[in-house]
Amino acid sequence: TYRYPGIPQMHLHLIENSSFKIGDLEIIPIRGFHYKLPVFGFRFGKLAYVTDVNRLENEEKEKLRGLDVLVINALRKEDHISHYSLHQALDLIAEIKPGKAYLTHLSHQMGFHAQVQRELPENVFFAYDGLEVEV
Repeated sequence: TYRYPGIPQMHLHLIENSSFKIGDLEIIPIRGFHYKLPVFGFRFGKLAYVTDVNRLENEEKEKLRGLDVLVINALRKEDHISHYSLHQALDLIAEIKPGKAYLTHLSHQMGFHAQVQRELPENVFFAYDGLEVEV
């Protein structure tokens, strides 16, 4: 069959709740919930990116042990139906104990960066556009 060269070619792969590789990089899906909707975060070696969630089961939290860096959402200080609040994210960080944690998926209701940053544990920071993290 002739395929016009300007049309993107895609090969979809279903992501289950088991690890997979892209090249030499092992990727571990972390199943979470955005209210009742199941969603994935991902662990890449010593870094995990888990955003847009409000709940992780204990089995999934175990996949986050031993991290150097955790990127996690913290929408605002008040509780929210489908996102971690600041105190919920900080509780998870205290439980998981990554070397560093970066908070993302923040709303304007969080407060001013400099003021809230002073309230955070010494290994927890606000993420920002253009942030680069080495692991």
